[in-house]
Amino acid sequence: MISQRQLIFMSFPLLIYVVIFHYAPIWGWLMAFQQYKPGFSIMDQKWVGLDQFKFLFLDEGFTRVLRNTIAMSLISLVLGFVTAIGFAIMLNEVRQKFFKRSIQTISYLPHFLSWVIVTGIVSTSLSTEDGIVNVVLMKLHLIDSPILWLGEGKYFWGIVGAANVWKEVGWNAIIYLAAIASISPSLYEAAEIDGAGRFRKMMHITMPGIRPVITILLIMNIGWMLNGGGFEVQYFLGNGQVSDYSETIDIFVLKYGLKIGNYSLGTAAGIFKTVVSIVLLFLANRIAHRMGEEKLI
Repeated sequence: MISQRQLIFMSFPLLIYVVIFHYAPIWGWLMAFQQYKPGFSIMDQKWVGLDQFKFLFLDEGFTRVLRNTIAMSLISLVLGFVTAIGFAIMLNEVRQKFFKRSIQTISYLPHFLSWVIVTGIVSTSLSTEDGIVNVVLMKLHLIDSPILWLGEGKYFWGIVGAANVWKEVGWNAIIYLAAIASISPSLYEAAEIDGAGRFRKMMHITMPGIRPVITILLIMNIGWMLNGGGFEVQYFLGNGQVSDYSETIDIFVLKYGLKIGNYSLGTAAGIFKTVVSIVLLFLANRIAHRMGEEKLI
């Protein structure tokens, strides 16, 4: 303990930050059990017990929002893992170092763009006037007329998933590339002596070698399931035509909490999201442990 005192002292600013911005605001959760009205002390509000939660679970709008959140989260989770793992494995097979580094650099640059810019690019690309997606599809004679991609709800979940993949695939692949680099080269050499080709080495050495990393990241991402694959992308790409498919729990909280002024209902929705996320995290961790995989704690 004494030998690590310098590290402990260095961690104090981070600890203070977490307490102030993550734990202190929990005091505001009391609003979920009140009929909160601004201008009065939080302890002087009218207490209503679980009425806000009852209204929340009986509201058809919240059921739709929950469906959208889970659907977009699952799409983003599956696409994000499959594409990042596949991209990392394929990039690892590239032998020309300059070409490999160039592709890796280009692929993770979108991660540093804000969602405002990314959604602007997506909107422009899907435009019915001169959007590149419609232009290419028409040139290939796959469609006869431009499709209003952002005007039909059935396309929205896929667009959100694709936007998340394009923005994060390169960045997510870095972790898998680091895990692949830690695999002993002797294993590949032994497999090559036994006559294994590239595909067999990928399946029997690379994939098992990075499985612990995949498991840990999967557990952590399951804990973020109710984030709906992000907040900004749905908020900026959504519109009145696709609101039945674009609204997530975060947008629901923003709508009722700030726009309508029902802070109690917005807080109740936020508590529901937090509690479910914690339960999912511990459940995924327990399942991974039962299956003999790596776990967080």
